[in-house]
Amino acid sequence: MEKATFAGGCFWGVEHLFNEIPDVIDAVSGYTGGSRDNPTYEQVCSGRTGHAEAVEVTFDPAKVSYDELLNAFWNMHDPTTLNRQGPDHGHQYRSGIYFHGPQQEAAARKSAEQAQRYFDKPIVTEIVAAPHFWPAEDYHQRYFAKHPGHGSCHWVRGWVPAEAASNA
Repeated sequence: MEKATFAGGCFWGVEHLFNEIPDVIDAVSGYTGGSRDNPTYEQVCSGRTGHAEAVEVTFDPAKVSYDELLNAFWNMHDPTTLNRQGPDHGHQYRSGIYFHGPQQEAAARKSAEQAQRYFDKPIVTEIVAAPHFWPAEDYHQRYFAKHPGHGSCHWVRGWVPAEAASNA
């Protein structure tokens, strides 16, 4: 099993969409990249901790590739908006890929270069080594399953074709 960590705005939609990918074992909402240990949602929302709302994905690379996860990431949010997704704005809603090792770093950077061809504005996604990930409170996990009919600012847009995000 491997981990992959992404931030693409509100973690509810990102978590939901990653959990919808066949063969993803789990996607967990949480916080990463900040200055406080074990932050709360309220602390992160204050904008003073430096954390991003993020999702940690557990996957079996023999069944679903990291490149497939990267392609899903580019298509589930707008990576050209700085610290904003839909109605959510602030540093905690930034776009980020937090790599777990040099292979993920290389794939993420190559994928960003390839994805840029499909956007009119520059991609502002940060690509950095994965900092500590803190799972969010239980009420944030599987939010849409617990609150059917709740709207989301995330959906699969299909901006980037799968072969463009592929490392092959």
